[in-house]
Amino acid sequence: MNNNQDQEKNKPSVLNAWASYDWANSAYNLAITVAIFPIYYQAATATAFGGDKVQFFGLNITGSVLYEYAISFSFLLAAILSPILSGIADYGGSKKFFMKFFTYLGATACLLLFFFTGNNIELGIIAAVFASLGYAGAIVFYISFLPEIATEDRFDNLSAKGFSLGFLGSLIHLVISLVLITYHEAIGISQGIATRLSFLFVGLWWIGFAQIAFRYLKVTHKKSTAENTSPEFTQKQLLQKGFLEIYKVYKQVKTMRYTKRFLFAFFCYNMGAQTIMLLASIFGSKELHMDSGKLILTILLLQVVGIFGAQIFAFISDKKGNKFSLMLMLCIWLVICMGGYFVYNETAFYVLASAVGLVMGGIHLSRSTYAKLIPMGTPDTTSFFSFYDVMDKVATALGLFVYGIVEHITGNLRYSVLALGLFFIVGIIIMTTVKIESATVEKK
Repeated sequence: MNNNQDQEKNKPSVLNAWASYDWANSAYNLAITVAIFPIYYQAATATAFGGDKVQFFGLNITGSVLYEYAISFSFLLAAILSPILSGIADYGGSKKFFMKFFTYLGATACLLLFFFTGNNIELGIIAAVFASLGYAGAIVFYISFLPEIATEDRFDNLSAKGFSLGFLGSLIHLVISLVLITYHEAIGISQGIATRLSFLFVGLWWIGFAQIAFRYLKVTHKKSTAENTSPEFTQKQLLQKGFLEIYKVYKQVKTMRYTKRFLFAFFCYNMGAQTIMLLASIFGSKELHMDSGKLILTILLLQVVGIFGAQIFAFISDKKGNKFSLMLMLCIWLVICMGGYFVYNETAFYVLASAVGLVMGGIHLSRSTYAKLIPMGTPDTTSFFSFYDVMDKVATALGLFVYGIVEHITGNLRYSVLALGLFFIVGIIIMTTVKIESATVEKK
């Protein structure tokens, strides 16, 4: 039976269609989360409210702090939903339906951002949160299709193909948007409208190219075990399954010395790394008063350097091991945090952005290192990575919250960047106690 199932896999048209979804959602991942929207948000709200303070449903709060809290909330909500969605993806028969639902949710939220002008800040924040949820939700179901369309020996190459398409798609979209924003006068529109058109373009890009995957990916069916065919399982335990699997992994991880220590280190340094990558443009806009064109060029620089960074740290890891590579990367992150406090001109910011791009490319070593620390031959690989994904999202949410609350208290983003350095220090200290080897279940 497994041979018959394998014969249905590895169809080129299906594999290409699956990988194309990375191209489809890539525009959101770069333009909305990192490059264009954070810059526009900062400028639009400052103009609309005459300064840093904004009114959000009657609450008087610093605009950048509100944005940081909102994105933090979206990641926290995604972390809560992730186990439920993973359970549905594993056992439910509506995988394609939910992938479509979250795609349309996220893309529609991006379309709504076209109407965000600064004054209607409630619309901007709510749409940004739902766009983030749509992206995170669709990804769960997208990845869960992989073992159904490809044999295990094709996983790495297919994943790499999707990543490459996503990177290329995001860069093409960003370049088009940059040209539109930079030469807005030539086509007779304001810079604000040109920027908002780029949000509209994100939504249309996402919905349009997603149709390729939707057309070729087949509707999957529930596993045919006695347990999950009962009405009780499908209605109640289906929602609980993801959390039960996470708890099961948690109990196992507690008995694995080095896996546990690595996850503590990862949780700490990921709080800092993800926050810096998501909010670098906000820092440049607010502290250095850089215009949108220069900031978007900075993001392009960061992405290009990231390609070389990934290769460099992979090479170092191959020669010196994952632990050495990660420790070097964390030390560079710490220097970036310290340097961020003293950056007062654009040239220094470009240098710092290049350093961020370098270590951003290497941050992916965390996942491969974790893969080496889970038990060999475990049947619960998906559950172990679901646990990792939840930790990733919670760490990001907490890092963004800390960044926001430090700015709220001090009124200075430089202190927020400096505070993130503490997470890297703790991460470095814990990493010194980690030994990278195949995990076994041990006594604590």
